[in-house]
Amino acid sequence: MRLLKVATCNLNQWAMDFDCNITNIKESICRAKEAGAVIRLGPELEITGYGCEDHFMELDTVNHAWDCLKELLLGDWTDDILCSFGMPVIKGSERYNCQVLCLNRKIVMIRPKMWLANDGNYRELRWFTAWKQKEHLEDFLLPNDISEALSQTTVPFGYGYIQFLDTAVAAEVCEELFSPIPPHAELALNGVEVYLNASGSHHQLRKLDLRLRSFIGATHTRGGVYMYSNHQGCDGGRLYYDGCSCIVVNGDVVAQGSQFSLKDVELVVAQVDLDAVASLRGSISSFQEQASCKPKVSSVAVHYKLCQPFKLQMSLSSPLKIQYHSPEEEIAFGPGCWLWDYLRRSGASGFLLPLSGGADSSSVAAIVGCMCQLVVKEISNGDEQVKADAIRIGHYTDGQFPTDSKEFARRIFYTVFMGSENSSNATRTRAKVLAEEIGSWHLDVSIDGVVSALLSLFETLTGKRPRYKVDGGSNIENLGLQNIQARIRMVLAFMLASLLPWVHRKPGFYLVLGSSNVDEGLRGYLTKYDCSSADINPIGSISKQDLRRFLRWAAVHLGYSSLAEVEAAPPTAELEPIRSDYSQLDEVDMGMTYEELSVYGRLRKIFRCGPVSMFKNLCYKWGTKLTPSEIADKVKHFFKYYSINRHKMTVLTPSYHAESYSPEDNRFDLRQFLYNASWPYQFRKIDELVQQLDGDRVAITKSTDQVNAGVTVDGGMGVVAAGSGNPSAGV
Repeated sequence: MRLLKVATCNLNQWAMDFDCNITNIKESICRAKEAGAVIRLGPELEITGYGCEDHFMELDTVNHAWDCLKELLLGDWTDDILCSFGMPVIKGSERYNCQVLCLNRKIVMIRPKMWLANDGNYRELRWFTAWKQKEHLEDFLLPNDISEALSQTTVPFGYGYIQFLDTAVAAEVCEELFSPIPPHAELALNGVEVYLNASGSHHQLRKLDLRLRSFIGATHTRGGVYMYSNHQGCDGGRLYYDGCSCIVVNGDVVAQGSQFSLKDVELVVAQVDLDAVASLRGSISSFQEQASCKPKVSSVAVHYKLCQPFKLQMSLSSPLKIQYHSPEEEIAFGPGCWLWDYLRRSGASGFLLPLSGGADSSSVAAIVGCMCQLVVKEISNGDEQVKADAIRIGHYTDGQFPTDSKEFARRIFYTVFMGSENSSNATRTRAKVLAEEIGSWHLDVSIDGVVSALLSLFETLTGKRPRYKVDGGSNIENLGLQNIQARIRMVLAFMLASLLPWVHRKPGFYLVLGSSNVDEGLRGYLTKYDCSSADINPIGSISKQDLRRFLRWAAVHLGYSSLAEVEAAPPTAELEPIRSDYSQLDEVDMGMTYEELSVYGRLRKIFRCGPVSMFKNLCYKWGTKLTPSEIADKVKHFFKYYSINRHKMTVLTPSYHAESYSPEDNRFDLRQFLYNASWPYQFRKIDELVQQLDGDRVAITKSTDQVNAGVTVDGGMGVVAAGSGNPSAGV
């Protein structure tokens, strides 16, 4: 047996915070050594943080990374343990995203990333160059101060692997695993048994299974030990990196880290038998045949043994059941952990949420409540870092710290119901009850006086006073009156967030939380600069349907039972007066359901459909219940309002990214915001298709009538007698 103990980790790194990052790296190495591991893998670009973006273009960022690496190599951190560190490296005039493999205070090899992530949220080609020289390793001249400190002038640079005396190890960096021809396939044929995948993979609802299937597939038919390390936490932007570092052996997951956690460092360790890898490969005839004529991959020879011989006291890691979270749990824990990172790193003293009693703001409140529960749980589990942050943010003194989530929520969470003459007692009550269940400091404020003052000012200036539609006003008046209320709430929210801490003699400020969902952003069903304009929005990339499922789950599993009533209530903005014959409803206002919006969103973004392609797809999807003309009207209606309101996405509150059809303008959905909203060419094409399809339907109907009448169709084939029990059988 060749026994090998390996360690990978989840690290909560922070873009550009080199002190924080190096501390976490050292802690992970210490724990790996204590566990007896001889390989330690960290996440992609762990020294700088993954989300530095245009800071990668600054030479300072690269130089600081070298300084941190030098600190690691001058100490005993890499003694008797192979460590893979992620950092940017400049070679010649190009900047590369690299894994630097180090052992015994020396750099063994620098492996640049060959296939860069450059879609969705990722822009690696903006900052890095992809390494394309696969034929051989090159000599990389180390920076002078590094060279002098390490007494090492050059290091092998490029695509290759490290050949130890008893095994071969190679890096496969993040995106490379998911490329059409992944490096591990070729490396396996060259005898590589251990793969190190350093990654920066963000959370997206229902995405984890895709990732794990890739690790399993990489070793299921080729054999091998696949180590995966990932960031975990908010690196400095909209993304939450969801950890789940793991170790896979011959297609079996033998160790798995958490997907959501408040920990800064989490280690995943496994002990494996490399003879099991050799045995599997030797049993596969096709593997043997392909290995015999493989393309040669360059290697670096290291005269060092990583493996231990057979020992009874060393147990092997066994396959385990993969742990998945339900989408409802993902919505609770992902944004909850993201909010905690944002709170503790921003210098804020807490959050303020305009709580309307509706589904969206109630979901945000529940997520903050979940965050408070997670904090108290981690403190009870002995996490000193979480405890120190909670004491600082909650302003605890005399040795006190949070022991109850509701008590902690009262210290760091304000909720405000900002009612008007159009608000119902039901929503006011729901907001109050939910606030009590969570423990927030709750206020009930009437904004009617401010609205009236603004309208009086307008009347003084113009001599006119607008009326609601139900009171005889025009659509313009009606919309203007709704927007006044919405924008007053935004101003009031920010005023309270900045001044309430002062009122309660607390230092700092509170962050205002937004609560518009992804479907409202897609449709533009929100007022620009209303109370959805906040500091951050934890649900801005989550669909209404998922939020409703989350509310039902949270009512039971988070202990906020009032959420069941919130979920059951019809969505309404409550910006118009309620009358006996009229009540404002979101889906009526929008002219489409939230379920339809999710369909439009996925076709538009994920399947890259323009209006015509969307129409064609929906004809197949909805054709049994709607006519082509009805489907065309729906598609046109969606694209009209999508394009009219696209400008709102340019000021959308930074949102937690969770859904793959997010209309986020900042980086994820790069489209213009000024459209011809009538889409003349595209809509004309749809009209032509509808005409054609209607003609086909008429022809089919005539043919069916002829068949039902007993007329021979299609050259004598498929004749059906009149009165047959299945009149369509011959068509």
